[in-house]
Amino acid sequence: MTIRVEDEVKDRLDNLAEETQRSKSFLAAQAVREFVESNEWLAEIHAALKEADAGDFATGKQVAAVARKWKVNAGPSRGILRSCVCGFASS
Repeated sequence: MTIRVEDEVKDRLDNLAEETQRSKSFLAAQAVREFVESNEWLAEIHAALKEADAGDFATGKQVAAVARKWKVNAGPSRGILRSCVCGFASS
């Protein structure tokens, strides 16, 4: 893989490589890895939006079942299920 960066960024990378005693390639790979890790959640968001657009939501019973599985009191009296991002609203 080849990338082009501004001269100023290249100079900063050169300095950082020297100070850390790491290669520029190592530092660039680390930066790319961190960028991918911090941004790959976007794919999950896009998938969730497609499901939402298709009306594919969990029912109140399904949400309550998961809450019971994890032993969480998520009943309406606690207000936890009163409303959520998915558009489900309990009474």
